[in-house]
Amino acid sequence: MRIYNRAPADHLASIVLFPFDDFSIPFQHGLKLKLIGKQSGHGNEPAVRLGAQGAHDSQWIAYYGTVLEINGEFWMWYLGQGPDEHWHQRVCLAKSNDGRVWEKPHLGLVKWGGSTQNNLVDMGEDMHVAACVVFHEPDEPDPTKRFKMAFASRKYASHIGVAFSHDGLAWHESPNNPVGGWLEMAGGTKVDNCYYLSGQGGKHPAGARQLVTCASYDFEHWSEATCLGLRRGNAQIDSPVGKNTGAQVHLGAGLWNRGNVIIGFYGKWEGHPSNDRRMVTMDLGFAVSNDALHYREPIPDFPMVSAAEDSWGLKRRESLLLNFPALIQGQGFANTADETLFWYAPWPEEASDGVRVCSWTRDRLGYFAVADGGMSALNQASNSHFVSALIELSGEAARLSLNVDGLNEHNRLAVEIQDHAFRPLPGYELAACRGLENSGLAQPIVWHDHEVIEDVASLIRVRIDFQGLRAEDIRLYAVYLDTA
Repeated sequence: MRIYNRAPADHLASIVLFPFDDFSIPFQHGLKLKLIGKQSGHGNEPAVRLGAQGAHDSQWIAYYGTVLEINGEFWMWYLGQGPDEHWHQRVCLAKSNDGRVWEKPHLGLVKWGGSTQNNLVDMGEDMHVAACVVFHEPDEPDPTKRFKMAFASRKYASHIGVAFSHDGLAWHESPNNPVGGWLEMAGGTKVDNCYYLSGQGGKHPAGARQLVTCASYDFEHWSEATCLGLRRGNAQIDSPVGKNTGAQVHLGAGLWNRGNVIIGFYGKWEGHPSNDRRMVTMDLGFAVSNDALHYREPIPDFPMVSAAEDSWGLKRRESLLLNFPALIQGQGFANTADETLFWYAPWPEEASDGVRVCSWTRDRLGYFAVADGGMSALNQASNSHFVSALIELSGEAARLSLNVDGLNEHNRLAVEIQDHAFRPLPGYELAACRGLENSGLAQPIVWHDHEVIEDVASLIRVRIDFQGLRAEDIRLYAVYLDTA
């Protein structure tokens, strides 16, 4: 399948229509979008904690790292600072079965304090790493490159370095390092055989804290020029106030590639007018992209993870003379059976007591609901509804399901499959749709004569109507189209 939403021409086995992706759902009538901030978390209790006194990660843990699911297990590459006299962060590995309870395995690779009984990964030397983004490609023909890491290090003056590994634990650098320009990175993804790194850097006017992206097709030759994907506020070139004031984007975004849309959480830097870095506040904001280059905020400045309740703690108060709440994001999203998980940490690094995890009900980051006010009264002849961008099934059959809540005997959702010109396809009309009776995370849609969408040669659109006396109770979080 393919959706025509300005994304590259990838063939997809699954398409997800989120309400906050207005390129995949461009046509909307009588609906409002609501985003949902984090639903649960550990508060001040880290999921990955500081090491014991004197350990390589006992001073602070910086989550400028990555979480990936490897063979049914979560792996986290994070940065640990030991009791060195200088800033020297090392790459460490933690593992978890559920994303909440983590262990630090003894890898036996790197000697620290006279012992190899630690969770330090082998970078080939005792290298300081400021950030790392890890990719896992089990189908890579070269087994020594099935894990790929892009990193920033003092060794290369924060220019892009890359390393490869067969197991994600023992890494070897590219002999071509550094392979790209200066970038403080937070996340990465791969789209249409091209790798993308999101961060702050590049050479653009109006300051460094903007979301920029560089690209590579072989992971070793990265574009020196970067794409400016998102900026906030009214920053002026050569501002007389200073580089720390105002609304900015901190370290790009941690990315979650869902096929037809990329979800990004970024540092929502709010600098004090005095230009004092100690008074920066930083929630985690929300941006989406369909091409991994250009980003937009569905609701500007919305805090998906609020810092005020999450970054105050004893370590932060001891580290700073002031105590303004701020968070940092890395590369780390995952869906479990019924939850969406995200990992993050306090900022600045020296105030961080570990990595934390928060969650949502699976894929319920935002929803469509019937708009308030007089819109329904003005449009009584038409239900609130939306229509998707064009979708090509490529001759395949597809199943459609909904992530929905609030259904009852007084309302329903009706789904129609249309042609490119918004005309219903025979057998897939609104009237032929069997009404959903129950809420759920993936409720299947069927029509009188069809359990799947099949034998359709033309491009299609998906239309969904909110119907009934209590249509305003419905919350639609996602629409899934999967090859049957």
